[in-house]
Amino acid sequence: MNNQLENFQTPNKSTVHNRKYDLEERCAKLAEDIIDLVKSIPLNPVNGRVIEQVVGSGGSMGANYCEANEAESKRDFIHNIGICKKEIKETKHWLRLLARTDPEFVDEIRRLWKETQELLLIFSAITKSAKTRIEN
Repeated sequence: MNNQLENFQTPNKSTVHNRKYDLEERCAKLAEDIIDLVKSIPLNPVNGRVIEQVVGSGGSMGANYCEANEAESKRDFIHNIGICKKEIKETKHWLRLLARTDPEFVDEIRRLWKETQELLLIFSAITKSAKTRIEN
């Protein structure tokens, strides 16, 4: 990671990178990876809008997760996690289209798509668990 950006990571970064389930860090890392990818793709009239969209939704999932962690109630938490899931699904959609517009980057796009799928499964499990706690 660029030394200028290290201060944006969670303070105890040596342990964070060893913890696969630090969702805030995973979301931030995914957004950073998307940004790094699209910076390497030559912009053209076809992929410009797709790139804007994938960067937006890719960053939004983490921002909404941060907001969920500050929720004022369990229902607010579930609502914000639901928004995370929507942004993740949107990111998957735009990654798919990016693979179509720029097939030479398909391996990296596929890796990012798989990470979004894993995050979707995790956030879906969180939603199910949180809803169960409210009902009981």
